[in-house]
Amino acid sequence: MADDMYIDETQLNKLGKSFETHAYDLEQYLKEFSSKAGEEQIHDGFGILTESEEITSAYIELAEHMAKSLGNLHRHLDGIGGGMRENAKNTESADDAMADMFKGDDR
Repeated sequence: MADDMYIDETQLNKLGKSFETHAYDLEQYLKEFSSKAGEEQIHDGFGILTESEEITSAYIELAEHMAKSLGNLHRHLDGIGGGMRENAKNTESADDAMADMFKGDDR
């Protein structure tokens, strides 16, 4: 039937773990980026030229926005992965309960 649906908990769990792994990797890259593109590092890169203050400020702002966006992406990917894993767990529990019901087991 076209209305039937099947969820493979194992595959959904693997996919959720994959999202969480990518989120973790992104977090590590973000930490590395933040340590190399902080305000002090940007100031050191441009030096103390008075003309460079406006450019320096723009780069600092850009780096801060980029770090914030990547942090949001990390949290979003981690949340998706956690949601998938929770869904897989709930699906498995529902399948087990349904199987027990058909067997006539009372819990």
